Amino acid sequence: MTISGLPHARNYIDGQWVDSATHTESLNPATGRILGTFAEAGADEARAAIAAARRAFETTDWARDRALRAKALFEMADHLEARREDFITLLARENGKILGDATFEVDLTIPKLRYYAALALSDHGGAAEVRPGLYSMTLREAAGVAGVIAPWNSPIVLAVRSFAPALAAGCTVVVKLPGQTGLVNGLLAELVAQTHSLPPGVMNIFTESGNDGAPLLVSSPEVDVVSYTGSTMVGRMIMANAAPTLKPLSLELGGKSPMLVFDDADLDAVVPVLTAAITTFTGQFCMTGSRILVQRGSADELRRRMVAALQAVKVGPGDDPSSEMGAMIDERNAQRVEGVVADAATYATVLVQGRRDGAFLHPSLVEVQDLDAPIVQREVFGPVATFEIFDTEAEAITRANATEYGLAASIWTRDVDLPLRVMREIKAGTVWTNTWAVVHDMFEEGGFKQSGLGRLNGVRGLEEFQETKHFVHATSPA
Repeated sequence: MTISGLPHARNYIDGQWVDSATHTESLNPATGRILGTFAEAGADEARAAIAAARRAFETTDWARDRALRAKALFEMADHLEARREDFITLLARENGKILGDATFEVDLTIPKLRYYAALALSDHGGAAEVRPGLYSMTLREAAGVAGVIAPWNSPIVLAVRSFAPALAAGCTVVVKLPGQTGLVNGLLAELVAQTHSLPPGVMNIFTESGNDGAPLLVSSPEVDVVSYTGSTMVGRMIMANAAPTLKPLSLELGGKSPMLVFDDADLDAVVPVLTAAITTFTGQFCMTGSRILVQRGSADELRRRMVAALQAVKVGPGDDPSSEMGAMIDERNAQRVEGVVADAATYATVLVQGRRDGAFLHPSLVEVQDLDAPIVQREVFGPVATFEIFDTEAEAITRANATEYGLAASIWTRDVDLPLRVMREIKAGTVWTNTWAVVHDMFEEGGFKQSGLGRLNGVRGLEEFQETKHFVHATSPA
């Protein structure tokens, strides 16, 4: 749909396109130009979506027809693959990320849909004759209505990462998407509308810039489970608001990923990956490699190389193929991160000071040894990393575990045994050796400590949206 010649994205509720009285402009963060408009949702749309999802769960065969669920997810994957270039281009323009990062996101999403389509056809449980004539078995059932709240930094893959297993499990779904990516959200809603295997009301999507609809997903007794991806601060608020209904939560929250570089590491391999770990998605990534921990013997060389690499990063519009890092989501966030680095200069050494131009912010590197320093302890969510030196393996582990976060970590060494020792001691949900940001659909990911609850991906990702029922049957006397 277009209004005044510009694209206009609407909400998709109960199998129908739903407009609103308020239309919000979507801007290209790189240029400030208007890309289009989207229908601004709120509490009314959230209530309608929840009611539609509840009705669909209780009156259709969706929860019990695993073949239908698999068909719908396979169909959705095919539609996304057919419109792959549209998603990549719009994501780069509206989100600000470069084409390579947008491609990375979309190409992560297509197989995820197919993985959960296949998983919808499988099941597992237990059965036993406990004693003669008395049988027990466990059955897995859909939890009911699932609320999904996804962030703006990777709206396609992070929304699908939650709603695909929810659909595969047999839940009906309400997805709240952020206003910063209103047009991308609309394109995702088109994908759902084109999936004719989905009964009306099974999948509902609305976009809001405010915070009227999302809290209803958490507090409503008609929503049975919530999956949220975002900040630790908001995760705590969601836990508090979900307490009255005791609804299960899956929360993937903030991160402060330490990248441990030991003296025997291959710096030729390390430097490009660490640079990517700081600049991918412009550092607006829960797994951003925001802490470089380097052993003293390699510190001088790695410092020199990282300074040169970060200073050489070409920052430009996301849809320019020559750009190596795009704009941040908006100028306000670029100013916020610029302020974090300026504040760090009062207590640490700024090795690379990233200059700002509107929403563009060049990467920064700050050397610091104080583990209590704010830039070490707080998630920056921008292209900024700390540079910290350690002497021993034990000190590396202590430093890696020094924050409240525990989402991911990376170990760099040529030693075969060292990563296995260190990995066991690091309190993080994912630990890579000699690589970074490798995610497999069949293996779970999630956070330790304040980085979240539950797991996404893998079989566990499906189980987050299921209940387990124990069924006991006693045979009649012969």
